[in-house]
Amino acid sequence: MDGPAKMDRDEFLTAALRNPANAIIAGELHDLALPDAWLVAGCLAQTVWNVATGRAVEFGINDYDVFYYDPDTSWAAEDAVIRELRHRLGHLGVTIEARNQARVHLWYPQKHGVPYPALGRATDGIDRFPTRNTQVGIRRAADGYDVYAPHGFDDIARLIVRPNLTANFSAANYAAKAARWKNLWPELTVTPAVS
Repeated sequence: MDGPAKMDRDEFLTAALRNPANAIIAGELHDLALPDAWLVAGCLAQTVWNVATGRAVEFGINDYDVFYYDPDTSWAAEDAVIRELRHRLGHLGVTIEARNQARVHLWYPQKHGVPYPALGRATDGIDRFPTRNTQVGIRRAADGYDVYAPHGFDDIARLIVRPNLTANFSAANYAAKAARWKNLWPELTVTPAVS
């Protein structure tokens, strides 16, 4: 998409919440009171792309990522959260990937072959996403929603995929993700990874 498309917080949130699954998951996270819990990444950005391109709001969304931060880094504790979310949200018929950001450094290097220092809060995990357009998160608050977007919303509005060159960045993983998205949303502009 060409042009100086701009998007502010409220426009982003309005578009992202047009996907009922996003609103329902954010509500359940609030009700469950998981520590530092956010609905993050592609389910938000891709919903906005779908709204902008006139597609069904759930088109192309593989999963709905939930980040939270609990000092209990045991697999048993994370598994209990995964099971509870499945119980509460199974009726949606979508895949929900919940990850305790306090324990990602324990498995990420082995799975992805790149370093991943320990995090101090859930939004640190958002900061490490491989693409800037997915560096977004929302969570219910007493007076509406908190929104986290360290690079703003303009790349999302302009349908631009841009690498986020962090310590855990993988050009191969970025290329695969960008290719999948470009196939689903041909309107995207993909910026090549230069490391």
